[in-house]
Amino acid sequence: MGQRGEPRRVQAYDGELGVAVARAQDGDEAAFAVAYRLVQPGLLGYLRGIVGDDAEDVASDAWLEIARDLGRFKGDGAGFRGWTATIARHRALDHLRRLKVRPRATTLEQDVLELPGTHSTDDQALEALSTQDALELVAGLPRDQAEAVLLRVVVGLDGPAAARVLGKRPGAVRTAAHRGLKRLARQLGVEGVTDEEPRTLGESG
Repeated sequence: MGQRGEPRRVQAYDGELGVAVARAQDGDEAAFAVAYRLVQPGLLGYLRGIVGDDAEDVASDAWLEIARDLGRFKGDGAGFRGWTATIARHRALDHLRRLKVRPRATTLEQDVLELPGTHSTDDQALEALSTQDALELVAGLPRDQAEAVLLRVVVGLDGPAAARVLGKRPGAVRTAAHRGLKRLARQLGVEGVTDEEPRTLGESG
């Protein structure tokens, strides 16, 4: 784990990932394997939070689509993580529809919400989320919070990238992630969980 939480650790590999993706697009199979190795753990963790025990099957379907459409991808390592997460989410939702199981309905957020600061609660909860038990707790969150936490913490996306995957405003995703992390921090017994200075959706997410 990185000292400041999972997203920072994941993002440390973005340079290597970007190079691997570019080489894979040129037909380098070994480079594709490197990209898979860097992305798959986070993607699988995200899918476990959506489809549970079927995550590996859904991930396999997602990677077939990723490999097929790789030539159409344009972007860097961070962009690739967001692109693959979007594909995986679509496959997961298709899977749930086939099972006639629908994601829990999300509560519509107000237009103006209190948003957290950048430290304290998030970092403490991120460190605690390194355990499998904590990831299982994520499944008990409201779906908007669970997906936001998984995309931010497990996949390592920043706020705008997570918002693109979910088709929501960055501010709404950031708020959902913060609320989810606060709830998890309490469940995990993390001390010192407090509300940060509020900010509004007018600020960058």
